[in-house]
Amino acid sequence: MTFDVTIPVLNEEETLERQLRILYGFLQKNFPGNGQWRIVVADNGSTDRTPQIAEALGHELPEVTLVRVPEKGVGLALKTSWTQSKADIVGYMDLDLATDLNHFIQAYHALSTEGFEIVYGTRLHRKSRVIGRTLKREITSRVFNFMLRTYLGTRFSDGMCGFKWLRREFVPILMEGGAVSNGWFFSTELLAVAEWKGLKICELPVKWSDDTTGSKVDIPRLAKQYMQAMRVLKKRKP
Repeated sequence: MTFDVTIPVLNEEETLERQLRILYGFLQKNFPGNGQWRIVVADNGSTDRTPQIAEALGHELPEVTLVRVPEKGVGLALKTSWTQSKADIVGYMDLDLATDLNHFIQAYHALSTEGFEIVYGTRLHRKSRVIGRTLKREITSRVFNFMLRTYLGTRFSDGMCGFKWLRREFVPILMEGGAVSNGWFFSTELLAVAEWKGLKICELPVKWSDDTTGSKVDIPRLAKQYMQAMRVLKKRKP
């Protein structure tokens, strides 16, 4: 099965080339089939040299391509990338590669041979291994996911982990069902709507290393956005 790995980026000129080369090397080693995969850099409004660096890498590495979205928004970047894709499997991971890349092999097999339709990484499973995470971020994550379960009645354990994959045929179904946010909440909407639609969901405990030095997340602002998005999503619940 073919797959696209989308990396949403915003002003990442300092680390983009290094991280993409790491990911490229991993995929080339583990999926050597010609034309089986692409790395899609989904730039959502960068004002630095991020798109130029991605374009230059694309000229050198034919499996790397750039999708430009003029407005900020991770959800918008993912929707733009996935709706343009022709791959069997689409998904995304964060540029910091916080989730151990070996989990991608597990996710691929879950979708290609094990009958699952969507896969998500979780840092909150008892078998997960989380390295370097601050207490503040750990508490924030657990509180947020508790709110999801109580307010929306969802069962998945970690809606915020930036490691999700699905069969592309379900992208329009999930978007029509309520996965529409242009921001970070889009990745959580995917799981909620997938549950409501009865998709076969694979929960994947992961080894995850927090990149606290490079984090750009404004937790209070993000929490406010999530609360608003949860209220909107609940109105779409069947």
